[in-house]
Amino acid sequence: MIEEVLDFLDRSPTAFQVVHNISELLDTEGYTELKESQEYVIEKGKGYYIRRNDSSIMIVNVGSKLEKAQLKIVAAHGDCPSFKLKPQSLIKDGNYVKLNTEPYGGALFTPWFDRPLSLAGRLIIKEDGKLKSESFILDEDFCIIPSLAIHQNREANNGFKPNAQSDLLPIITLDQDFDLKKYLESKVQKEVVNYDLYLYPRLKHAIYKEAGLCSAHHLDDLLGATLAFLALIDSFDDEAIDIAVIFDNEEVGSSTYQGADSDFLEVNLERITKALGLDLARVAARSYALSLDSAHAIHPAHPEKADPVNFPKMNGGITIKVNASQSYTTDALSASILTSLLEENDIPYQYFTNRSDTRGGSTLGNIANKHTSIRMADIGIAQLAMHSVYETCGTKDIEYMYLALKHFYNDKLIAWE
Repeated sequence: MIEEVLDFLDRSPTAFQVVHNISELLDTEGYTELKESQEYVIEKGKGYYIRRNDSSIMIVNVGSKLEKAQLKIVAAHGDCPSFKLKPQSLIKDGNYVKLNTEPYGGALFTPWFDRPLSLAGRLIIKEDGKLKSESFILDEDFCIIPSLAIHQNREANNGFKPNAQSDLLPIITLDQDFDLKKYLESKVQKEVVNYDLYLYPRLKHAIYKEAGLCSAHHLDDLLGATLAFLALIDSFDDEAIDIAVIFDNEEVGSSTYQGADSDFLEVNLERITKALGLDLARVAARSYALSLDSAHAIHPAHPEKADPVNFPKMNGGITIKVNASQSYTTDALSASILTSLLEENDIPYQYFTNRSDTRGGSTLGNIANKHTSIRMADIGIAQLAMHSVYETCGTKDIEYMYLALKHFYNDKLIAWE
Protein backbone atom coordinates (compact mmCIF):
# COMPACT_ATOMS: atom_id res chain seq x y z
CA MET A 1 0.00 0.00 0.00
CA ILE A 2 2.90 2.39 0.72
CA GLU A 3 4.04 2.29 -2.90
CA GLU A 4 0.47 2.88 -4.14
CA VAL A 5 0.07 5.93 -1.92
CA LEU A 6 3.47 7.42 -2.78
CA ASP A 7 2.96 6.77 -6.50
CA PHE A 8 -0.22 8.82 -6.28
CA LEU A 9 1.76 11.67 -4.73
CA ASP A 10 4.31 11.48 -7.54
CA ARG A 11 1.50 11.79 -10.11
CA SER A 12 -0.28 14.67 -8.35
CA PRO A 13 2.03 17.68 -7.92
CA THR A 14 -0.79 20.27 -7.69
CA ALA A 15 -4.39 20.34 -6.48
CA PHE A 16 -5.58 20.10 -10.10
CA GLN A 17 -3.87 16.74 -10.61
CA VAL A 18 -5.15 15.61 -7.21
CA VAL A 19 -8.77 16.18 -8.20
CA HIS A 20 -8.30 14.89 -11.75
CA ASN A 21 -6.65 11.66 -10.61
CA ILE A 22 -9.14 11.04 -7.82
CA SER A 23 -12.05 11.63 -10.20
CA GLU A 24 -10.70 9.09 -12.67
CA LEU A 25 -10.37 6.50 -9.91
CA LEU A 26 -13.87 7.23 -8.58
CA ASP A 27 -15.34 6.76 -12.06
CA THR A 28 -13.82 3.29 -12.24
CA GLU A 29 -15.23 2.52 -8.76
CA GLY A 30 -18.78 3.35 -9.86
CA TYR A 31 -19.18 6.75 -8.19
CA THR A 32 -21.50 9.31 -9.80
CA GLU A 33 -20.48 12.94 -10.23
CA LEU A 34 -22.93 15.56 -8.96
CA LYS A 35 -22.60 18.92 -10.70
CA GLU A 36 -23.32 21.97 -8.57
CA SER A 37 -25.12 23.64 -11.49
CA GLN A 38 -27.66 20.82 -11.66
CA GLU A 39 -30.29 19.28 -9.37
CA TYR A 40 -28.96 16.58 -7.04
CA VAL A 41 -30.61 13.17 -7.41
CA ILE A 42 -29.21 10.96 -4.65
CA GLU A 43 -29.99 7.35 -3.83
CA LYS A 44 -29.24 5.62 -0.57
CA GLY A 45 -26.51 3.01 -0.70
CA LYS A 46 -24.51 4.71 -3.44
CA GLY A 47 -21.40 6.86 -3.83
CA TYR A 48 -21.04 10.36 -5.29
CA TYR A 49 -18.48 13.11 -5.77
CA ILE A 50 -18.61 16.86 -6.29
CA ARG A 51 -15.87 19.08 -7.74
CA ARG A 52 -15.37 22.81 -7.53
CA ASN A 53 -12.88 24.75 -9.65
CA ASP A 54 -11.31 21.39 -10.56
CA SER A 55 -9.11 21.78 -7.48
CA SER A 56 -11.40 20.81 -4.57
CA ILE A 57 -13.41 17.61 -4.29
CA MET A 58 -15.98 16.10 -1.93
CA ILE A 59 -16.53 12.32 -1.99
CA VAL A 60 -19.68 10.88 -0.41
CA ASN A 61 -20.81 7.38 0.59
CA VAL A 62 -24.55 7.39 1.37
CA GLY A 63 -25.80 4.66 3.71
CA SER A 64 -29.18 3.02 3.15
CA LYS A 65 -30.38 3.08 6.79
CA LEU A 66 -30.42 6.74 7.77
CA GLU A 67 -33.12 6.89 10.47
CA LYS A 68 -30.55 8.30 12.91
CA ALA A 69 -28.00 9.36 10.36
CA GLN A 70 -24.75 11.03 11.25
CA LEU A 71 -22.06 12.57 9.11
CA LYS A 72 -18.54 11.18 9.42
CA ILE A 73 -16.21 13.59 7.67
CA VAL A 74 -12.47 13.67 7.04
CA ALA A 75 -11.22 17.03 5.74
CA ALA A 76 -7.77 17.52 4.20
CA HIS A 77 -6.13 19.74 1.60
CA GLY A 78 -4.51 19.02 -1.74
CA ASP A 79 -2.35 22.10 -2.30
CA CYS A 80 1.23 22.62 -1.17
CA PRO A 81 3.77 25.47 -1.02
CA SER A 82 5.31 26.20 -4.41
CA PHE A 83 5.85 29.01 -6.91
CA LYS A 84 3.07 30.16 -9.25
CA LEU A 85 3.52 31.73 -12.66
CA LYS A 86 2.45 35.36 -12.99
CA PRO A 87 0.25 36.42 -15.97
CA GLN A 88 3.21 37.90 -17.90
CA SER A 89 5.21 34.76 -17.26
CA LEU A 90 8.55 35.41 -18.96
CA ILE A 91 11.44 37.74 -18.13
CA LYS A 92 13.98 38.19 -20.94
CA ASP A 93 17.15 40.05 -19.99
CA GLY A 94 19.31 39.41 -23.05
CA ASN A 95 21.20 36.58 -21.35
CA TYR A 96 18.49 34.28 -20.04
CA VAL A 97 14.77 33.64 -20.37
CA LYS A 98 13.35 33.18 -16.89
CA LEU A 99 9.93 32.30 -15.52
CA ASN A 100 8.28 35.17 -13.65
CA THR A 101 6.98 33.43 -10.53
CA GLU A 102 5.89 34.32 -7.01
CA PRO A 103 5.75 32.17 -3.87
CA TYR A 104 2.55 30.25 -3.18
CA GLY A 105 2.29 29.50 0.55
CA GLY A 106 5.10 29.41 3.08
CA ALA A 107 7.73 27.39 1.27
CA LEU A 108 11.25 26.69 2.52
CA PHE A 109 13.16 28.43 -0.26
CA THR A 110 16.65 26.94 -0.29
CA PRO A 111 15.65 23.32 -1.12
CA TRP A 112 14.32 24.57 -4.48
CA PHE A 113 17.78 25.52 -5.72
CA ASP A 114 19.80 23.43 -8.18
CA ARG A 115 17.31 20.70 -8.98
CA PRO A 116 15.31 19.97 -12.15
CA LEU A 117 11.86 21.54 -12.07
CA SER A 118 8.82 21.54 -14.31
CA LEU A 119 5.26 22.91 -14.57
CA ALA A 120 1.90 21.53 -13.49
CA GLY A 121 -1.58 22.88 -12.81
CA ARG A 122 -4.30 23.54 -15.33
CA LEU A 123 -4.78 25.09 -18.76
CA ILE A 124 -7.83 27.00 -19.91
CA ILE A 125 -8.53 25.68 -23.39
CA LYS A 126 -10.82 27.17 -26.05
CA GLU A 127 -12.73 24.58 -28.08
CA ASP A 128 -15.77 25.19 -30.31
CA GLY A 129 -16.20 28.68 -28.88
CA LYS A 130 -16.27 27.44 -25.27
CA LEU A 131 -13.74 27.56 -22.45
CA LYS A 132 -12.64 24.34 -20.78
CA SER A 133 -10.40 23.67 -17.77
CA GLU A 134 -7.91 20.84 -18.24
CA SER A 135 -5.42 19.32 -15.83
CA PHE A 136 -1.90 19.75 -17.19
CA ILE A 137 1.44 18.31 -16.12
CA LEU A 138 4.62 18.83 -18.10
CA ASP A 139 6.37 15.50 -17.68
CA GLU A 140 9.90 16.62 -18.55
CA ASP A 141 12.76 18.57 -17.03
CA PHE A 142 11.96 22.18 -17.93
CA CYS A 143 13.74 24.72 -15.75
CA ILE A 144 16.14 25.23 -12.83
CA ILE A 145 16.77 27.80 -10.10
CA PRO A 146 20.57 28.15 -9.95
CA SER A 147 22.21 29.09 -6.68
CA LEU A 148 24.97 31.67 -6.55
CA ALA A 149 28.38 30.00 -6.20
CA ILE A 150 29.90 30.26 -2.75
CA HIS A 151 32.86 32.13 -4.28
CA GLN A 152 30.41 34.92 -5.12
CA ASN A 153 28.31 34.66 -1.97
CA ARG A 154 30.49 34.01 1.05
CA GLU A 155 27.44 34.34 3.29
CA ALA A 156 25.66 31.37 1.67
CA ASN A 157 26.28 29.21 4.76
CA ASN A 158 25.80 32.03 7.26
CA GLY A 159 22.09 32.68 7.25
CA PHE A 160 21.68 33.81 3.63
CA LYS A 161 18.00 34.65 2.92
CA PRO A 162 17.00 34.19 -0.73
CA ASN A 163 14.93 36.98 -2.25
CA ALA A 164 11.86 35.72 -4.12
CA GLN A 165 12.16 38.28 -6.90
CA SER A 166 15.90 38.22 -7.56
CA ASP A 167 17.12 34.77 -6.41
CA LEU A 168 14.24 32.38 -7.12
CA LEU A 169 13.26 32.89 -10.77
CA PRO A 170 13.94 29.71 -12.79
CA ILE A 171 15.91 29.67 -16.03
CA ILE A 172 14.08 28.10 -18.97
CA THR A 173 16.33 28.77 -21.93
CA LEU A 174 18.90 31.05 -23.55
CA ASP A 175 16.68 31.47 -26.62
CA GLN A 176 15.26 35.02 -26.51
CA ASP A 177 12.54 34.05 -29.01
CA PHE A 178 10.98 31.47 -26.69
CA ASP A 179 7.17 31.80 -26.46
CA LEU A 180 5.57 30.01 -23.50
CA LYS A 181 2.01 30.04 -24.87
CA LYS A 182 3.11 28.50 -28.16
CA TYR A 183 5.18 25.96 -26.26
CA LEU A 184 2.16 24.90 -24.16
CA GLU A 185 -0.04 24.73 -27.24
CA SER A 186 2.51 22.47 -28.93
CA LYS A 187 2.21 20.08 -25.99
CA VAL A 188 -1.60 19.81 -25.97
CA GLN A 189 -2.35 20.60 -29.63
CA LYS A 190 -5.10 22.99 -28.54
CA GLU A 191 -5.63 26.72 -28.19
CA VAL A 192 -4.47 27.85 -24.75
CA VAL A 193 -6.27 30.95 -23.42
CA ASN A 194 -4.82 31.08 -19.90
CA TYR A 195 -3.35 28.91 -17.16
CA ASP A 196 -2.83 28.32 -13.44
CA LEU A 197 0.65 26.79 -13.42
CA TYR A 198 3.06 26.02 -10.59
CA LEU A 199 6.61 24.76 -10.30
CA TYR A 200 7.07 21.21 -9.12
CA PRO A 201 10.27 19.20 -8.48
CA ARG A 202 11.20 16.34 -10.76
CA LEU A 203 11.63 14.04 -7.76
CA LYS A 204 10.17 10.61 -7.23
CA HIS A 205 9.48 9.28 -3.76
CA ALA A 206 12.07 7.34 -1.80
CA ILE A 207 11.57 4.51 0.71
CA TYR A 208 14.29 3.82 3.29
CA LYS A 209 13.34 0.25 4.20
CA GLU A 210 15.90 -0.23 6.95
CA ALA A 211 14.79 2.98 8.69
CA GLY A 212 11.06 2.52 8.06
CA LEU A 213 10.94 6.03 6.57
CA CYS A 214 9.94 7.53 3.24
CA SER A 215 10.30 10.88 1.49
CA ALA A 216 8.25 12.60 -1.19
CA HIS A 217 7.17 15.95 -2.50
CA HIS A 218 3.81 17.13 -1.16
CA LEU A 219 3.48 14.90 1.94
CA ASP A 220 1.82 17.96 3.51
CA ASP A 221 -1.02 17.40 3.00
CA LEU A 222 -1.51 15.17 0.00
CA LEU A 223 -0.51 12.16 2.07
CA GLY A 224 -3.46 12.76 4.40
CA ALA A 225 -5.80 13.55 1.51
CA THR A 226 -4.81 10.37 -0.33
CA LEU A 227 -5.33 8.16 2.71
CA ALA A 228 -8.71 9.80 3.35
CA PHE A 229 -10.17 9.03 -0.06
CA LEU A 230 -8.60 5.55 -0.26
CA ALA A 231 -10.06 4.66 3.15
CA LEU A 232 -13.45 6.02 2.11
CA ILE A 233 -13.75 4.01 -1.10
CA ASP A 234 -12.64 0.89 0.82
CA SER A 235 -15.31 1.41 3.51
CA PHE A 236 -19.07 1.69 3.97
CA ASP A 237 -21.22 2.43 7.02
CA ASP A 238 -24.84 1.70 6.12
CA GLU A 239 -26.13 3.99 8.90
CA ALA A 240 -24.07 7.08 8.08
CA ILE A 241 -23.11 9.53 5.36
CA ASP A 242 -19.34 9.16 5.08
CA ILE A 243 -17.43 12.00 3.45
CA ALA A 244 -13.87 12.85 2.44
CA VAL A 245 -13.43 16.48 1.41
CA ILE A 246 -10.16 17.74 -0.04
CA PHE A 247 -9.87 21.51 -0.23
CA ASP A 248 -7.57 23.70 -2.28
CA ASN A 249 -5.78 26.83 -1.02
CA GLU A 250 -5.19 25.86 2.62
CA GLU A 251 -1.61 27.07 2.28
CA VAL A 252 -2.78 30.60 1.47
CA GLY A 253 -5.59 30.98 4.01
CA SER A 254 -8.53 29.03 2.50
CA SER A 255 -10.57 32.16 1.69
CA THR A 256 -11.25 31.27 -1.94
CA TYR A 257 -14.17 30.05 -4.04
CA GLN A 258 -13.01 26.47 -3.47
CA GLY A 259 -11.26 26.77 -0.08
CA ALA A 260 -12.33 25.62 3.37
CA ASP A 261 -13.54 29.16 4.12
CA SER A 262 -15.98 29.02 1.21
CA ASP A 263 -19.47 27.49 1.22
CA PHE A 264 -18.28 24.37 -0.65
CA LEU A 265 -18.81 21.96 2.24
CA GLU A 266 -21.73 23.82 3.83
CA VAL A 267 -23.86 24.15 0.69
CA ASN A 268 -23.26 20.60 -0.43
CA LEU A 269 -24.08 19.12 2.97
CA GLU A 270 -27.34 21.06 2.85
CA ARG A 271 -28.13 19.86 -0.66
CA ILE A 272 -27.26 16.23 0.10
CA THR A 273 -29.26 16.02 3.32
CA LYS A 274 -32.20 17.82 1.71
CA ALA A 275 -32.17 15.39 -1.23
CA LEU A 276 -32.33 12.55 1.32
CA GLY A 277 -35.15 14.17 3.30
CA LEU A 278 -32.94 14.90 6.32
CA ASP A 279 -32.57 17.98 8.53
CA LEU A 280 -28.90 19.03 8.36
CA ALA A 281 -28.91 20.79 11.75
CA ARG A 282 -30.15 17.66 13.52
CA VAL A 283 -27.77 15.40 11.61
CA ALA A 284 -24.80 17.70 12.27
CA ALA A 285 -25.51 17.71 16.02
CA ARG A 286 -24.76 13.98 16.20
CA SER A 287 -21.91 14.03 13.68
CA TYR A 288 -18.13 13.93 13.97
CA ALA A 289 -15.27 15.11 11.78
CA LEU A 290 -11.50 14.83 11.55
CA SER A 291 -9.30 17.62 10.28
CA LEU A 292 -6.36 15.72 8.79
CA ASP A 293 -3.07 17.54 8.18
CA SER A 294 0.62 16.92 8.80
CA ALA A 295 2.28 17.28 12.21
CA HIS A 296 5.85 18.10 13.25
CA ALA A 297 7.92 15.12 14.37
CA ILE A 298 10.63 15.80 16.94
CA HIS A 299 13.72 16.83 14.98
CA PRO A 300 16.98 14.87 15.39
CA ALA A 301 19.13 18.05 15.45
CA HIS A 302 16.70 20.34 17.27
CA PRO A 303 14.70 18.50 19.96
CA GLU A 304 14.54 21.82 21.84
CA LYS A 305 11.98 23.04 19.27
CA ALA A 306 9.42 20.57 20.60
CA ASP A 307 7.28 20.54 23.72
CA PRO A 308 9.15 18.58 26.45
CA VAL A 309 6.56 15.79 26.59
CA ASN A 310 3.89 16.33 23.90
CA PHE A 311 6.05 15.61 20.87
CA PRO A 312 5.31 12.93 18.25
CA LYS A 313 7.85 10.44 16.95
CA MET A 314 7.82 9.06 13.43
CA ASN A 315 6.23 5.58 13.41
CA GLY A 316 4.79 6.37 16.84
CA GLY A 317 1.17 6.30 15.68
CA ILE A 318 -1.61 8.74 14.85
CA THR A 319 -0.80 12.26 16.03
CA ILE A 320 -3.59 14.12 17.83
CA LYS A 321 -3.04 17.87 17.78
CA VAL A 322 -4.10 20.12 20.66
CA ASN A 323 -3.78 23.88 21.17
CA ALA A 324 -5.11 26.11 23.96
CA SER A 325 -5.84 28.95 21.51
CA GLN A 326 -7.86 26.54 19.36
CA SER A 327 -5.60 26.60 16.32
CA TYR A 328 -6.68 22.97 16.35
CA THR A 329 -10.25 21.82 16.94
CA THR A 330 -9.45 19.04 19.41
CA ASP A 331 -10.91 19.22 22.92
CA ALA A 332 -11.18 16.61 25.66
CA LEU A 333 -14.45 15.15 24.36
CA SER A 334 -13.51 15.00 20.69
CA ALA A 335 -10.15 13.47 21.64
CA SER A 336 -11.85 10.85 23.81
CA ILE A 337 -14.20 9.80 21.01
CA LEU A 338 -11.20 9.29 18.74
CA THR A 339 -8.89 7.59 21.25
CA SER A 340 -11.68 5.14 22.16
CA LEU A 341 -11.88 4.12 18.50
CA LEU A 342 -8.09 3.80 18.21
CA GLU A 343 -7.74 1.78 21.41
CA GLU A 344 -10.52 -0.61 20.40
CA ASN A 345 -8.58 -1.37 17.23
CA ASP A 346 -5.06 -1.43 18.75
CA ILE A 347 -3.89 1.56 16.73
CA PRO A 348 -1.18 3.58 18.51
CA TYR A 349 -1.55 7.33 18.95
CA GLN A 350 0.40 10.24 20.41
CA TYR A 351 -0.13 13.94 21.10
CA PHE A 352 1.35 17.08 19.61
CA THR A 353 1.35 20.53 21.17
CA ASN A 354 3.55 23.52 20.38
CA ARG A 355 6.07 24.82 22.86
CA SER A 356 4.30 27.29 25.14
CA ASP A 357 6.47 30.13 23.82
CA THR A 358 5.99 29.30 20.14
CA ARG A 359 3.14 29.99 17.80
CA GLY A 360 2.49 27.00 15.55
CA GLY A 361 0.57 26.59 12.33
CA SER A 362 -3.16 26.12 11.99
CA THR A 363 -5.35 23.79 9.93
CA LEU A 364 -8.55 24.06 7.96
CA GLY A 365 -10.62 22.43 10.73
CA ASN A 366 -11.75 25.58 12.51
CA ILE A 367 -12.11 27.42 9.20
CA ALA A 368 -14.54 24.83 7.84
CA ASN A 369 -16.30 24.60 11.19
CA LYS A 370 -17.33 28.26 10.94
CA HIS A 371 -19.72 27.27 8.16
CA THR A 372 -21.13 23.96 9.41
CA SER A 373 -20.31 23.29 13.05
CA ILE A 374 -19.56 19.65 13.79
CA ARG A 375 -17.63 18.14 16.68
CA MET A 376 -14.10 17.66 15.44
CA ALA A 377 -10.53 16.65 16.25
CA ASP A 378 -7.29 17.53 14.49
CA ILE A 379 -4.99 14.64 13.58
CA GLY A 380 -2.01 13.99 11.34
CA ILE A 381 1.10 12.03 10.49
CA ALA A 382 4.34 13.21 12.09
CA GLN A 383 6.93 14.34 9.56
CA LEU A 384 10.20 16.21 9.15
CA ALA A 385 10.96 19.21 6.90
CA MET A 386 7.38 20.42 6.57
CA HIS A 387 7.01 22.86 3.64
CA SER A 388 10.28 21.74 2.12
CA VAL A 389 10.32 20.56 -1.49
CA TYR A 390 10.95 17.02 -0.11
CA GLU A 391 9.47 15.85 3.20
CA THR A 392 9.96 12.71 5.31
CA CYS A 393 7.68 10.55 7.46
CA GLY A 394 7.40 7.01 8.85
CA THR A 395 5.98 4.21 6.71
CA LYS A 396 4.26 2.55 9.68
CA ASP A 397 2.39 5.79 10.37
CA ILE A 398 0.95 5.67 6.85
CA GLU A 399 -0.43 2.21 7.59
CA TYR A 400 -1.70 3.29 11.02
CA MET A 401 -3.52 6.27 9.51
CA TYR A 402 -5.12 4.21 6.76
CA LEU A 403 -6.39 1.67 9.31
CA ALA A 404 -7.62 4.43 11.62
CA LEU A 405 -9.59 6.09 8.82
CA LYS A 406 -11.08 2.78 7.67
CA HIS A 407 -12.30 2.08 11.19
CA PHE A 408 -13.56 5.66 11.48
CA TYR A 409 -15.71 5.17 8.40
CA ASN A 410 -16.75 1.57 9.11
CA ASP A 411 -17.20 1.40 12.89
CA LYS A 412 -19.78 2.88 15.23
CA LEU A 413 -18.27 5.71 17.26
CA ILE A 414 -18.63 5.64 21.04
CA ALA A 415 -21.74 7.56 22.17
CA TRP A 416 -21.33 11.03 23.64
CA GLU A 417 -23.54 13.71 25.15
